[in-house]
Amino acid sequence: MGYLLLAGAIAAEVAATTAMKYSDGFSRMWPSLLTALGYVVSFALLAQTLRTVAVGTAYAIWAGVGTAAIATIGILFLGEGMTVAKAAGIALIIVGVVVLNLGGAH
Repeated sequence: MGYLLLAGAIAAEVAATTAMKYSDGFSRMWPSLLTALGYVVSFALLAQTLRTVAVGTAYAIWAGVGTAAIATIGILFLGEGMTVAKAAGIALIIVGVVVLNLGGAH
């Protein structure tokens, strides 16, 4: 159940960060409200996750997967460029999350 809550926290954080892109520096009301709501939901779910998942593991997965997801959204939907360095960074994040789950999550 902890990892399901963590997935929800990641999804809410990614949605909030994406909405922030459209808030135009918090000058547009609806994207700004979605940003705030998304982060509140994300932190609430992350807090619930910490009941069953170690804080270091949960935070590393939350931050890493969220960062990789936002970078991917930027590339696929927001017209951001893909560089070798960006691809390598995303790959390293994924490898790090896998290693955490295999070796450090128990």
